[in-house]
Amino acid sequence: IGEQVLLKCYFKSSSPITDSLTVDWTYRPLTGGQMETIFHYQSVPYTTTVGKFKDRISWVGNVARGDASIAIQSPVMSDNGTFICSVKNPPDV
Repeated sequence: IGEQVLLKCYFKSSSPITDSLTVDWTYRPLTGGQMETIFHYQSVPYTTTVGKFKDRISWVGNVARGDASIAIQSPVMSDNGTFICSVKNPPDV
């Protein structure tokens, strides 16, 4: 609580890394409810502009190295939940 937390995500692809590669991070609260996209990457990082993670997520990944990790600033107990990292590198999904 209160410190930066790193959410690691590593991937391998049988296709060359191109600008078509996308990374999506989604989140569902521990209490259940809707999945929400909290981060998107395609050539550049797009952080969420709404919701509980607004202005708290930073991109720490490097797709050339197979790294799609993010960091969350100032986590609180209510951030607890399921975080899913999804990487698509067409035609490899």
